[in-house]
Amino acid sequence: MKNESDDKKTCSFFYIKNTHKRGAYNMGFQTLDNKNLTFEELLEGAEKIGRLAEQEAKTADENATISENVVNLIKETQISKLMLPKKYGFPQVSFSEYAKIIRRVANYNLSAAWLTYLYPLHNTLPAYLPEVEREKIIQQGGLICDVFAAVGKAERDGEGFRVSGKWNFASGVLYSDWIGLGVLMEFPDSTKPEVCMPVFNRSEVEIVKNWDTFGLRGTGSNQVVVDNVYIPFDRIIRMEQIEKNSRPPEEDYDHDYPYYDVPYFPAFYIGFPCIALGGAERILQEFKIQTEKRVRLVDGVRESESPRSQRVMAEMMTEFHAAEGLMDKYIQLLEDSKQLGVAVPRSEFFAIRTKIIKICTEIALRSLLTLGGGALYKGGAMELFFRDIMSVATHKTSLYEDSVAAYGLELFGFEGGVRG
Repeated sequence: MKNESDDKKTCSFFYIKNTHKRGAYNMGFQTLDNKNLTFEELLEGAEKIGRLAEQEAKTADENATISENVVNLIKETQISKLMLPKKYGFPQVSFSEYAKIIRRVANYNLSAAWLTYLYPLHNTLPAYLPEVEREKIIQQGGLICDVFAAVGKAERDGEGFRVSGKWNFASGVLYSDWIGLGVLMEFPDSTKPEVCMPVFNRSEVEIVKNWDTFGLRGTGSNQVVVDNVYIPFDRIIRMEQIEKNSRPPEEDYDHDYPYYDVPYFPAFYIGFPCIALGGAERILQEFKIQTEKRVRLVDGVRESESPRSQRVMAEMMTEFHAAEGLMDKYIQLLEDSKQLGVAVPRSEFFAIRTKIIKICTEIALRSLLTLGGGALYKGGAMELFFRDIMSVATHKTSLYEDSVAAYGLELFGFEGGVRG
């Protein structure tokens, strides 16, 4: 039997059940100047971010962005700097620890979890730039967002390119100082155009507020417009090269850095299933609470005493634990690829990740359908988490049918054609 402290460490369903409280959250906190934070301190910071975001969820939904209060808390807990190389002195964590931090925030608010995942993740981008530009961006200290889709146009101009284009889905762009954007570029040493990510300063782009969606509204994933902006070679990440080698340009680099020497895109996408797991965990909690209160008018039976809901709860919990096991498998494959040099098909990562998300969305749907019409009212946790978890499943890296098609190809010896 686990005690409460054990549950806190694992961020289990039962920990959330025992500690989650409704109502206003006191946002007072101590600014953390110490870079050498323990994992427990970081997890406590994630708890604060999640609780504050839950308190402000209605406003974030109306404004189509989380507030500056939440963003400042992501910074002040130093979670935004989690995945910087250790030479910069910040609390670099393992993939497993990173996953738990994201999931903890997702227990309270999925939009905040989305950005708690993406801000530190995007801080990894300068780690692949030449040292001078890397230092400039990291020392400036601002947040970074990106859009991978290579929809921009570039024309060679001396020792760089002039870039133009429009990119949608730039999550967190309203609070970002740097923005990476996908563009096809042809370098002097390449024989064909390749997918690259030039990194722009906020002052070099225009932001168009067009984020008006069904779910994940608090992510503020607006449009970015670039018009004939000059970007030097040293501020361009050559994504196809990173995908092959996943390391910086210099020979002497930090081999302990989690994002070096691993399959880059599978590692990059690690947060999406963690968000879904955290959301499903909360939905299970809400389902249990609402079922315990529910008495059916048709027969007067308390639903928690009925085999109907007992069976549903049991089946959803076992499915949830299966999804947790798949998440552990995903992280183990990343670690094996780094430590043991094990080659894992990119489509296998894709299929595992999307299966986790599919299980979580099915839990959300079954919970809603079992609870019935009482769960439809706007403003409740069930309504918000249902919308948000379905929206996680629509991300292009979460599409289950695409993943199993690619994985099936590779299982029979064909090229799956996916990057992770």
